[in-house]
Amino acid sequence: MPTPPLFQSKLLCFSLFYLFTALFLSLYASLSNTKCIFQSPLLDPIQHALFNYPSSYGEHKYAISTVHSCTSPVYFSDYQVVLKEIQDFYMNSSNFPSVLRYLTEGGESFGGNFSTQKRKSYFDHRDDEVEVPCGFMKNFPVSDSDRLAMENCRGVVVASAIFDDHDKIRQPRGLSVKTLEIVCFFMFIDDSTIAGLNSHNIPIKNNKIGAWRIVRVSGKLPYKNPAMNGVIPKHLIHRLFPNSRFSIWVDAKLQLTVDPLLLIHALVISENADMALSKHPHNIHTIEEAIATARWKKWGDVELLRMQMETYCENGLQPWTPDKLPYASDVPDTALILRKHGLASNLWSCLVFNELEAFNPRDQLAFAYVRDLMRPQIKINMFEVEAFEHIAVEYRHNLKRGVGGGPDPSEGQKRIKMPIRGAINGSRCERYLLTMWGEPHDS
Repeated sequence: MPTPPLFQSKLLCFSLFYLFTALFLSLYASLSNTKCIFQSPLLDPIQHALFNYPSSYGEHKYAISTVHSCTSPVYFSDYQVVLKEIQDFYMNSSNFPSVLRYLTEGGESFGGNFSTQKRKSYFDHRDDEVEVPCGFMKNFPVSDSDRLAMENCRGVVVASAIFDDHDKIRQPRGLSVKTLEIVCFFMFIDDSTIAGLNSHNIPIKNNKIGAWRIVRVSGKLPYKNPAMNGVIPKHLIHRLFPNSRFSIWVDAKLQLTVDPLLLIHALVISENADMALSKHPHNIHTIEEAIATARWKKWGDVELLRMQMETYCENGLQPWTPDKLPYASDVPDTALILRKHGLASNLWSCLVFNELEAFNPRDQLAFAYVRDLMRPQIKINMFEVEAFEHIAVEYRHNLKRGVGGGPDPSEGQKRIKMPIRGAINGSRCERYLLTMWGEPHDS
Protein backbone atom coordinates (compact mmCIF):
# COMPACT_ATOMS: atom_id res chain seq x y z
CA MET A 1 0.00 0.00 0.00
CA PRO A 2 1.57 3.35 -1.00
CA THR A 3 2.40 5.98 1.68
CA PRO A 4 -0.22 8.76 1.80
CA PRO A 5 1.06 12.00 0.24
CA LEU A 6 0.61 13.78 3.58
CA PHE A 7 3.46 11.75 5.12
CA GLN A 8 5.81 11.74 2.16
CA SER A 9 7.39 15.05 3.16
CA LYS A 10 10.06 14.63 5.87
CA LEU A 11 9.87 18.35 6.66
CA LEU A 12 6.13 18.13 7.18
CA CYS A 13 6.47 15.10 9.46
CA PHE A 14 9.13 16.82 11.53
CA SER A 15 6.99 19.96 11.79
CA LEU A 16 3.98 17.96 12.99
CA PHE A 17 6.11 16.11 15.55
CA TYR A 18 7.53 19.42 16.82
CA LEU A 19 4.04 20.96 17.02
CA PHE A 20 2.50 18.12 19.03
CA THR A 21 5.51 17.94 21.35
CA ALA A 22 5.36 21.68 22.01
CA LEU A 23 1.62 21.49 22.69
CA PHE A 24 2.10 18.62 25.12
CA LEU A 25 4.90 20.37 27.02
CA SER A 26 2.95 23.63 27.18
CA LEU A 27 -0.08 21.82 28.59
CA TYR A 28 2.11 20.00 31.12
CA ALA A 29 3.73 23.19 32.29
CA SER A 30 0.42 25.04 32.58
CA LEU A 31 -1.05 22.31 34.79
CA SER A 32 1.99 21.63 36.97
CA ASN A 33 2.34 23.15 40.43
CA THR A 34 5.55 25.01 39.67
CA LYS A 35 4.73 25.97 36.07
CA CYS A 36 8.08 24.41 35.23
CA ILE A 37 9.10 21.19 33.56
CA PHE A 38 11.63 20.32 36.23
CA GLN A 39 11.69 17.04 38.06
CA SER A 40 14.19 15.94 40.67
CA PRO A 41 15.77 12.65 39.57
CA LEU A 42 14.02 10.56 42.23
CA LEU A 43 13.86 6.84 42.75
CA ASP A 44 10.27 5.68 43.35
CA PRO A 45 8.78 9.13 44.08
CA ILE A 46 5.78 9.40 46.42
CA GLN A 47 2.71 10.04 44.29
CA HIS A 48 0.06 10.50 46.99
CA ALA A 49 -0.65 13.17 49.60
CA LEU A 50 1.17 12.47 52.87
CA PHE A 51 -1.79 13.77 54.89
CA ASN A 52 -5.30 14.92 54.02
CA TYR A 53 -6.20 18.11 55.87
CA PRO A 54 -9.76 19.33 56.38
CA SER A 55 -10.64 22.28 54.17
CA SER A 56 -11.05 24.52 57.23
CA TYR A 57 -7.35 24.19 58.09
CA GLY A 58 -6.19 26.09 55.02
CA GLU A 59 -2.77 24.43 54.81
CA HIS A 60 -1.97 26.06 51.48
CA LYS A 61 -3.53 29.51 51.93
CA TYR A 62 -1.66 32.79 51.75
CA ALA A 63 1.31 31.76 49.63
CA ILE A 64 3.79 34.57 48.99
CA SER A 65 4.25 35.04 45.28
CA THR A 66 7.75 34.94 43.78
CA VAL A 67 9.28 35.48 40.36
CA HIS A 68 9.89 31.84 39.53
CA SER A 69 12.15 30.91 36.63
CA CYS A 70 11.94 27.48 35.03
CA THR A 71 15.72 27.14 34.94
CA SER A 72 16.94 25.48 38.12
CA PRO A 73 20.09 27.11 39.55
CA VAL A 74 20.81 23.96 41.59
CA TYR A 75 22.23 20.80 40.06
CA PHE A 76 20.88 17.58 41.58
CA SER A 77 22.67 14.30 41.00
CA ASP A 78 20.87 11.01 40.45
CA TYR A 79 19.05 9.94 43.61
CA GLN A 80 20.75 6.54 43.89
CA VAL A 81 24.18 8.19 43.59
CA VAL A 82 23.20 10.74 46.23
CA LEU A 83 21.92 8.09 48.62
CA LYS A 84 25.13 6.07 48.40
CA GLU A 85 27.41 9.10 48.73
CA ILE A 86 25.57 10.41 51.80
CA GLN A 87 25.60 7.02 53.49
CA ASP A 88 29.30 6.58 52.74
CA PHE A 89 29.98 10.13 53.91
CA TYR A 90 28.46 9.80 57.35
CA MET A 91 29.86 6.29 57.86
CA ASN A 92 33.34 7.84 57.60
CA SER A 93 33.96 9.38 61.02
CA SER A 94 36.85 11.50 59.68
CA ASN A 95 34.26 13.72 57.95
CA PHE A 96 32.95 14.75 61.36
CA PRO A 97 35.73 16.12 63.59
CA SER A 98 35.62 16.11 67.36
CA VAL A 99 32.42 17.44 68.85
CA LEU A 100 32.07 20.21 71.41
CA ARG A 101 31.94 19.84 75.15
CA TYR A 102 29.00 21.74 76.63
CA LEU A 103 28.58 23.76 79.80
CA THR A 104 25.68 22.24 81.69
CA GLU A 105 25.29 24.34 84.83
CA GLY A 106 25.90 27.74 86.34
CA GLY A 107 23.61 29.77 84.13
CA GLU A 108 20.74 32.00 85.23
CA SER A 109 18.51 30.91 82.35
CA PHE A 110 18.11 28.21 79.72
CA GLY A 111 21.11 29.63 77.81
CA GLY A 112 23.08 31.04 80.74
CA ASN A 113 22.43 34.78 80.33
CA PHE A 114 26.14 35.59 80.14
CA SER A 115 27.69 39.01 79.68
CA THR A 116 28.94 40.22 76.31
CA GLN A 117 32.59 39.60 77.13
CA LYS A 118 31.85 36.18 78.60
CA ARG A 119 29.95 35.16 75.47
CA LYS A 120 32.70 36.50 73.25
CA SER A 121 35.36 34.56 75.18
CA TYR A 122 33.97 31.36 73.64
CA PHE A 123 34.34 32.59 70.04
CA ASP A 124 37.98 31.44 69.84
CA HIS A 125 37.69 27.70 70.37
CA ARG A 126 41.20 26.28 70.16
CA ASP A 127 40.99 24.01 73.20
CA ASP A 128 38.74 20.94 72.89
CA GLU A 129 38.59 20.69 76.67
CA VAL A 130 36.78 24.03 77.05
CA GLU A 131 33.06 23.66 77.75
CA VAL A 132 30.91 25.97 75.62
CA PRO A 133 27.54 27.32 76.81
CA CYS A 134 24.90 25.97 74.45
CA GLY A 135 21.50 26.04 76.13
CA PHE A 136 19.89 23.27 78.20
CA MET A 137 20.99 24.72 81.51
CA LYS A 138 17.32 24.41 82.41
CA ASN A 139 14.79 21.82 81.31
CA PHE A 140 13.37 21.70 77.80
CA PRO A 141 10.01 20.05 78.52
CA VAL A 142 9.61 17.12 76.12
CA SER A 143 8.71 13.54 76.99
CA ASP A 144 11.23 10.76 77.55
CA SER A 145 9.82 8.87 74.56
CA ASP A 146 10.43 11.88 72.31
CA ARG A 147 13.97 12.26 73.65
CA LEU A 148 14.65 8.62 72.86
CA ALA A 149 13.24 9.02 69.33
CA MET A 150 15.49 12.04 68.77
CA GLU A 151 18.55 10.17 70.02
CA ASN A 152 17.73 7.27 67.71
CA CYS A 153 17.62 9.55 64.67
CA ARG A 154 20.83 8.94 62.74
CA GLY A 155 21.88 10.26 59.38
CA VAL A 156 19.62 13.13 58.30
CA VAL A 157 16.96 14.94 60.31
CA VAL A 158 14.48 17.54 58.99
CA ALA A 159 13.04 19.67 61.79
CA SER A 160 10.56 22.49 62.20
CA ALA A 161 8.53 24.11 64.98
CA ILE A 162 5.27 25.94 65.57
CA PHE A 163 4.73 27.85 68.79
CA ASP A 164 1.67 29.92 69.69
CA ASP A 165 -0.22 28.39 66.70
CA HIS A 166 1.71 30.78 64.44
CA ASP A 167 1.83 28.58 61.31
CA LYS A 168 0.37 25.53 59.58
CA ILE A 169 1.87 22.05 59.48
CA ARG A 170 2.81 21.63 55.83
CA GLN A 171 3.86 18.33 54.35
CA PRO A 172 7.08 18.16 52.32
CA ARG A 173 6.73 17.40 48.62
CA GLY A 174 9.03 15.78 46.08
CA LEU A 175 10.12 12.91 48.33
CA SER A 176 11.29 9.46 47.41
CA VAL A 177 9.70 6.52 49.23
CA LYS A 178 13.20 5.58 50.39
CA THR A 179 13.75 9.03 51.89
CA LEU A 180 10.62 8.73 54.00
CA GLU A 181 12.05 5.48 55.36
CA ILE A 182 15.51 6.77 56.33
CA VAL A 183 15.14 10.53 57.02
CA CYS A 184 13.63 11.71 60.31
CA PHE A 185 10.99 14.47 60.17
CA PHE A 186 10.32 16.17 63.55
CA MET A 187 7.86 18.98 64.27
CA PHE A 188 7.97 20.72 67.68
CA ILE A 189 4.67 22.25 68.83
CA ASP A 190 3.31 23.72 72.04
CA ASP A 191 -0.09 23.49 73.77
CA SER A 192 -1.47 26.50 71.89
CA THR A 193 -0.69 24.82 68.56
CA ILE A 194 -2.24 21.55 69.80
CA ALA A 195 -5.41 23.48 70.60
CA GLY A 196 -5.42 24.89 67.06
CA LEU A 197 -5.11 21.41 65.57
CA ASN A 198 -7.92 20.15 67.80
CA SER A 199 -10.18 22.99 66.67
CA HIS A 200 -9.82 21.67 63.10
CA ASN A 201 -10.24 18.03 64.18
CA ILE A 202 -6.75 17.11 63.00
CA PRO A 203 -5.71 13.94 64.83
CA ILE A 204 -2.20 13.03 65.92
CA LYS A 205 -2.00 9.27 65.36
CA ASN A 206 1.01 7.36 66.66
CA ASN A 207 2.68 10.73 67.36
CA LYS A 208 2.55 11.64 63.67
CA ILE A 209 0.82 13.95 61.22
CA GLY A 210 1.82 12.84 57.74
CA ALA A 211 5.60 12.75 57.45
CA TRP A 212 6.13 14.67 60.70
CA ARG A 213 6.66 13.11 64.10
CA ILE A 214 5.04 15.53 66.50
CA VAL A 215 7.00 16.52 69.60
CA ARG A 216 4.81 18.24 72.17
CA VAL A 217 6.70 20.89 74.15
CA SER A 218 4.43 21.23 77.15
CA GLY A 219 4.57 22.62 80.66
CA LYS A 220 6.85 25.46 81.75
CA LEU A 221 8.62 26.65 78.62
CA PRO A 222 12.11 28.18 78.85
CA TYR A 223 11.03 31.62 77.54
CA LYS A 224 7.91 33.74 77.64
CA ASN A 225 8.46 34.72 73.99
CA PRO A 226 7.17 31.93 71.65
CA ALA A 227 9.69 32.92 68.95
CA MET A 228 12.55 32.43 71.40
CA ASN A 229 11.24 28.97 72.31
CA GLY A 230 11.20 28.16 68.59
CA VAL A 231 14.85 29.17 68.36
CA ILE A 232 15.80 26.22 70.59
CA PRO A 233 15.12 23.46 68.01
CA LYS A 234 16.21 25.81 65.23
CA HIS A 235 19.71 26.56 66.46
CA LEU A 236 20.31 23.76 68.97
CA ILE A 237 19.22 21.02 66.61
CA HIS A 238 22.58 19.29 66.99
CA ARG A 239 21.93 18.93 70.72
CA LEU A 240 18.39 17.62 70.35
CA PHE A 241 19.59 15.11 67.73
CA PRO A 242 23.07 14.21 69.01
CA ASN A 243 23.49 11.22 66.68
CA SER A 244 22.40 12.89 63.45
CA ARG A 245 25.08 13.72 60.90
CA PHE A 246 23.13 16.26 58.85
CA SER A 247 20.11 18.44 59.52
CA ILE A 248 17.73 20.66 57.61
CA TRP A 249 15.87 23.31 59.56
CA VAL A 250 12.64 24.42 57.85
CA ASP A 251 10.68 27.38 59.22
CA ALA A 252 7.04 26.35 59.45
CA LYS A 253 6.14 29.09 56.95
CA LEU A 254 7.97 27.02 54.31
CA GLN A 255 7.05 23.87 52.42
CA LEU A 256 9.95 21.82 51.07
CA THR A 257 9.50 20.86 47.43
CA VAL A 258 12.75 18.93 46.85
CA ASP A 259 13.90 15.72 48.51
CA PRO A 260 16.10 16.55 51.55
CA LEU A 261 18.81 14.06 50.54
CA LEU A 262 19.21 15.85 47.22
CA LEU A 263 19.44 19.18 49.06
CA ILE A 264 22.09 17.99 51.52
CA HIS A 265 24.14 16.52 48.70
CA ALA A 266 23.88 19.51 46.33
CA LEU A 267 24.20 22.38 48.83
CA VAL A 268 26.44 20.98 51.57
CA ILE A 269 28.46 17.94 50.54
CA SER A 270 29.15 18.96 46.93
CA GLU A 271 30.13 22.46 48.09
CA ASN A 272 32.37 21.13 50.89
CA ALA A 273 30.44 23.34 53.31
CA ASP A 274 29.66 23.13 57.00
CA MET A 275 26.36 24.88 56.47
CA ALA A 276 24.17 26.26 53.68
CA LEU A 277 21.52 28.95 53.63
CA SER A 278 20.18 31.57 51.26
CA LYS A 279 21.26 35.18 50.97
CA HIS A 280 18.69 37.73 52.07
CA PRO A 281 16.75 38.97 49.02
CA HIS A 282 17.28 42.67 49.83
CA ASN A 283 19.75 43.55 52.60
CA ILE A 284 23.52 43.09 52.59
CA HIS A 285 24.73 44.83 55.77
CA THR A 286 23.80 43.83 59.32
CA ILE A 287 22.73 47.34 60.29
CA GLU A 288 20.54 47.52 57.19
CA GLU A 289 18.73 44.46 58.51
CA ALA A 290 18.51 45.97 62.01
CA ILE A 291 16.89 49.12 60.60
CA ALA A 292 14.49 47.00 58.54
CA THR A 293 13.66 45.00 61.68
CA ALA A 294 12.65 48.21 63.45
CA ARG A 295 10.93 49.71 60.39
CA TRP A 296 8.74 46.66 59.80
CA LYS A 297 8.14 46.16 63.53
CA LYS A 298 9.57 42.66 63.54
CA TRP A 299 10.92 43.41 66.99
CA GLY A 300 9.30 46.08 69.11
CA ASP A 301 12.17 47.13 71.39
CA VAL A 302 14.03 49.57 69.14
CA GLU A 303 16.34 50.67 71.96
CA LEU A 304 17.48 47.07 72.45
CA LEU A 305 18.15 46.79 68.70
CA ARG A 306 20.30 49.92 68.87
CA MET A 307 22.14 48.55 71.91
CA GLN A 308 22.75 45.25 70.09
CA MET A 309 24.29 46.99 67.07
CA GLU A 310 26.40 49.25 69.29
CA THR A 311 27.64 46.20 71.18
CA TYR A 312 28.55 44.38 67.98
CA CYS A 313 30.31 47.40 66.49
CA GLU A 314 32.34 47.83 69.66
CA ASN A 315 33.36 44.17 69.60
CA GLY A 316 34.49 43.87 66.00
CA LEU A 317 31.50 43.76 63.63
CA GLN A 318 32.41 45.27 60.25
CA PRO A 319 30.12 46.17 57.31
CA TRP A 320 30.19 43.99 54.25
CA THR A 321 32.97 44.82 51.78
CA PRO A 322 34.56 42.79 48.96
CA ASP A 323 37.18 41.74 51.53
CA LYS A 324 34.55 39.36 52.92
CA LEU A 325 34.23 37.42 49.68
CA PRO A 326 33.37 34.63 48.94
CA TYR A 327 30.54 35.72 51.24
CA ALA A 328 28.51 38.10 49.12
CA SER A 329 26.35 39.27 52.02
CA ASP A 330 26.27 39.68 55.79
CA VAL A 331 22.54 38.99 55.94
CA PRO A 332 21.04 35.54 55.32
CA ASP A 333 17.53 34.22 55.03
CA THR A 334 17.52 31.75 57.92
CA ALA A 335 14.15 30.18 57.14
CA LEU A 336 16.03 27.22 55.64
CA ILE A 337 19.33 26.07 57.17
CA LEU A 338 21.24 22.97 56.08
CA ARG A 339 24.02 21.75 58.38
CA LYS A 340 26.73 19.14 58.51
CA HIS A 341 26.99 18.45 62.22
CA GLY A 342 30.61 19.00 63.17
CA LEU A 343 32.80 21.25 65.25
CA ALA A 344 32.41 24.43 63.16
CA SER A 345 28.65 24.32 62.57
CA ASN A 346 27.90 23.19 66.13
CA LEU A 347 30.02 26.01 67.56
CA TRP A 348 28.37 28.56 65.25
CA SER A 349 24.93 27.38 66.35
CA CYS A 350 25.82 27.63 70.05
CA LEU A 351 27.36 31.10 69.69
CA VAL A 352 24.38 32.42 67.70
CA PHE A 353 21.91 31.01 70.22
CA ASN A 354 23.73 32.78 73.06
CA GLU A 355 23.43 36.08 71.18
CA LEU A 356 19.72 35.52 70.57
CA GLU A 357 19.09 34.96 74.26
CA ALA A 358 21.06 38.10 75.09
CA PHE A 359 19.12 40.34 72.68
CA ASN A 360 16.24 38.97 70.59
CA PRO A 361 15.35 35.99 68.35
CA ARG A 362 16.09 37.87 65.09
CA ASP A 363 18.98 35.59 64.09
CA GLN A 364 20.00 37.52 60.96
CA LEU A 365 21.40 40.23 63.24
CA ALA A 366 23.92 37.93 64.94
CA PHE A 367 24.86 36.03 61.78
CA ALA A 368 27.87 37.98 60.46
CA TYR A 369 29.08 38.95 63.96
CA VAL A 370 29.51 35.28 64.84
CA ARG A 371 30.56 34.10 61.37
CA ASP A 372 33.39 36.62 61.00
CA LEU A 373 34.81 36.48 64.52
CA MET A 374 34.58 32.80 65.48
CA ARG A 375 37.57 30.46 65.29
CA PRO A 376 37.86 27.96 63.72
CA GLN A 377 36.16 29.59 60.78
CA ILE A 378 33.00 28.06 59.38
CA LYS A 379 32.46 27.31 55.67
CA ILE A 380 29.03 28.55 54.64
CA ASN A 381 27.44 28.12 51.24
CA MET A 382 25.31 31.26 50.87
CA PHE A 383 23.30 30.36 47.81
CA GLU A 384 21.25 32.68 45.64
CA VAL A 385 17.62 33.61 46.30
CA GLU A 386 16.65 31.98 42.99
CA ALA A 387 17.83 28.62 44.37
CA PHE A 388 15.75 29.12 47.51
CA GLU A 389 12.66 29.72 45.38
CA HIS A 390 13.20 26.42 43.57
CA ILE A 391 13.44 24.27 46.68
CA ALA A 392 10.74 25.73 48.93
CA VAL A 393 7.43 27.59 48.83
CA GLU A 394 6.88 30.36 51.38
CA TYR A 395 3.52 31.02 53.02
CA ARG A 396 2.28 33.76 55.28
CA HIS A 397 2.04 33.21 59.03
CA ASN A 398 -1.33 32.69 60.69
CA LEU A 399 -2.84 36.13 61.09
CA LYS A 400 -3.95 37.09 64.60
CA ARG A 401 -5.56 40.32 65.70
CA GLY A 402 -3.11 42.39 67.67
CA VAL A 403 -0.23 39.98 67.18
CA GLY A 404 2.82 40.27 64.99
CA GLY A 405 3.21 44.01 64.81
CA GLY A 406 3.92 44.28 61.08
CA PRO A 407 3.19 47.51 59.21
CA ASP A 408 -0.16 48.28 57.71
CA PRO A 409 -0.18 46.62 54.25
CA SER A 410 -1.90 49.71 52.86
CA GLU A 411 1.32 51.65 53.49
CA GLY A 412 3.10 49.70 50.78
CA GLN A 413 6.87 49.19 50.77
CA LYS A 414 8.58 52.32 51.96
CA ARG A 415 12.28 52.94 51.69
CA ILE A 416 14.10 52.24 54.92
CA LYS A 417 15.16 55.51 56.53
CA MET A 418 18.87 55.39 57.31
CA PRO A 419 20.51 57.45 60.07
CA ILE A 420 22.09 60.70 58.91
CA ARG A 421 25.73 61.60 59.52
CA GLY A 422 25.03 64.19 62.16
CA ALA A 423 23.06 61.67 64.22
CA ILE A 424 25.88 59.13 64.46
CA ASN A 425 28.65 61.31 65.87
CA GLY A 426 30.10 59.51 68.87
CA SER A 427 28.24 56.29 68.15
CA ARG A 428 30.22 53.06 68.40
CA CYS A 429 28.81 52.28 64.94
CA GLU A 430 29.98 55.55 63.38
CA ARG A 431 32.92 53.96 61.54
CA TYR A 432 30.73 51.03 60.46
CA LEU A 433 28.12 53.34 58.94
CA LEU A 434 30.67 55.60 57.22
CA THR A 435 32.35 52.56 55.67
CA MET A 436 28.98 51.20 54.62
CA TRP A 437 28.13 54.50 52.96
CA GLY A 438 31.56 54.72 51.31
CA GLU A 439 32.44 57.96 53.09
CA PRO A 440 35.97 58.85 54.32
CA HIS A 441 36.78 58.52 58.00
CA ASP A 442 39.75 58.32 60.30
CA SER A 443 41.41 54.89 60.37
